[in-house]
Amino acid sequence: MPISADLESLNYRGPSGCIATGLHRQVISGSGATRTLTAEDSGALILMDRAAGIVFTLPTPVEGMQFEFLASVAVTTNAYKVVTAGASEFIVGSVQSAALAATIDVFQADGTTIRAISENGSTTGGLVGDRFKLTAVSSTLWAIEGSQVSSGTALTPFATS
Repeated sequence: MPISADLESLNYRGPSGCIATGLHRQVISGSGATRTLTAEDSGALILMDRAAGIVFTLPTPVEGMQFEFLASVAVTTNAYKVVTAGASEFIVGSVQSAALAATIDVFQADGTTIRAISENGSTTGGLVGDRFKLTAVSSTLWAIEGSQVSSGTALTPFATS
């Protein structure tokens, strides 16, 4: 996959690469009930930090964009939900769910119908420590990887909307 010419290159064209000191990652607090992410937010760590839940909408995918989500507060009402921006943008990949009962399940997004991940604070995740990353691999597809904690019998966190 070619790298967009619009991106700034940190490189002196030497065979050993470059050194970039002092880099800091952007951390985004969810703060409200909804948050629409932008291309400029790519690379950020997004906190799921509102007990009443947050719905995050991803931007239209551009290859290489990446968003990582971390539950720093357990959701108690509603859900932590991440949804694609368009009806023809999908999620592919899987997340592992470790239940408090010491079982581990793996849930898979098929890349053709799944448009969201939703964590309810119990069976579908949403507890402190959940962490997953979405990377744009095409103009219509987000790849997901991550892990979550659930209580009770784990159920799939993936949804079609």
